[in-house]
Amino acid sequence: MNKFNLSGRTAIITGGAQGFGLAMTERFLSSGAKVIIWDIDKNVVEKSVAKLNNPNLSSSIIDVTNFDQVSNEIEKITQSNKIDIFVNNAGIAGKNTTVWDYPIEEWKKVLELDLNAVFYCCKAITPHMVKNNYGRIVNIASIAGKEGNPNASAYSTAKAGVIGLTKSLGKELANKNIAVNAVTPAAAKTRIFDQMTKEHIDYMLSKIPRNRFILVEELASLVTWLVSEENSYTTGAVFDLSGGRATY
Repeated sequence: MNKFNLSGRTAIITGGAQGFGLAMTERFLSSGAKVIIWDIDKNVVEKSVAKLNNPNLSSSIIDVTNFDQVSNEIEKITQSNKIDIFVNNAGIAGKNTTVWDYPIEEWKKVLELDLNAVFYCCKAITPHMVKNNYGRIVNIASIAGKEGNPNASAYSTAKAGVIGLTKSLGKELANKNIAVNAVTPAAAKTRIFDQMTKEHIDYMLSKIPRNRFILVEELASLVTWLVSEENSYTTGAVFDLSGGRATY
């Protein structure tokens, strides 16, 4: 395993208590960072914090779809600490159904967490990073945002929006020592599979040339480099982790 130096850095990872988020939390901690998990599931957070048992790990129960809560928490943290790294990872899959049958309230729910919350967090954290002239933001998108999965219109749309937001913010901050990038992984066998039909899971696997789902550790490896000081040039970019599925 390659070593990246995150010593002296403080990171916030949304949805950091499980799946991709937990893998990134573990990798950041092993790289020397202080990590703050933001998650809405208190039970999962408590179990993960107890399991990792690391003095550099802390957590807050945060609803990232609430901009005031996000903004107030960042303001509270930055009164005594810098936030160097922010990873927007929290998300849901939503229902698997056609566009014409997609429930309006479900559409709004998916877009609010998977896209709007990413905007809220970027909006709140960016002024702090600009003030410090340093920052690394990584937005976890999806291959679905590039290709548009059938029967997953809300999720695909939200993740496409995350890609667009990343490119815009990356260009806006290009003259600062702040990197903003996105990652578009294929699906991983995490709890998000519980929200999908077997047919949809089989469809996703059939599209991956490597013929397997991504491991959470594989995403954590790439993201750890992206949030490190070594990533001093790349910004506004989208990094493919689709096992060969991506066509652009």
